Amino acid sequence: MSEVRHYDIILRPIITEKSTQLSEHNQLVFAVRKDASKPEIKAAVEAIFKVKVEAVNTLVLKGKTKRFRGRPGRRSDVKKAIVTLAEGHSIDVTTGI
Repeated sequence: MSEVRHYDIILRPIITEKSTQLSEHNQLVFAVRKDASKPEIKAAVEAIFKVKVEAVNTLVLKGKTKRFRGRPGRRSDVKKAIVTLAEGHSIDVTTGI
């Protein structure tokens, strides 16, 4: 897979209180493309951050219906990947790539 495709798969890290608690268990949360598969996500994280990935779990967060300027609208669906790193490997997501 080309290097450009790796950067297209991983959109951004998700930094929330819950994802910070997961980092204590050597796990990180990323927003990924909706069509990305688990092997593609694993390859992209390993290539971009130079770490060893043990497992990838994914979930699709369905968009909520909200009101925008008085009219009903819908937020986009978001696919998240919870990446478990091997022992001894870590990523500091607060710094840029």
